[in-house]
Amino acid sequence: QVQLAESGGGSVRAGSSLTLSCLASGLPYDNYCMGWFRQAPGKEREGVVVSDDDGTTTYADSVKGRFTISQDNAKNTLNLQMNNLKPEDTAMYYCAASPRCYGMGIPPPGFFGDWGQGTQVTVSS
Repeated sequence: QVQLAESGGGSVRAGSSLTLSCLASGLPYDNYCMGWFRQAPGKEREGVVVSDDDGTTTYADSVKGRFTISQDNAKNTLNLQMNNLKPEDTAMYYCAASPRCYGMGIPPPGFFGDWGQGTQVTVSS
């Protein structure tokens, strides 16, 4: 059974940094494609960054140059380094996994079948 557990969220001031982590279990990690999504109150869930099986990563325009995804296969974790945070980054952040890779940028949330419970990020101005 696939399990994803996010951690690292918090409340910070604009311009600060946070690192989110997603601990994955129950999946053949190297064969899965993973990503980070976020959902702000009253808004639809949106893709932040996804990784494909060829190592390609695709970032949403709103986070390019500020967010960086990385994988630690030894620890089965997927990390999201977030720098220069802005109030508009405030959202619940979710880790997602799929045995298939989209291969065409950021897919709609429905493409991913496995999700974590989320971790809240709040950025104040």
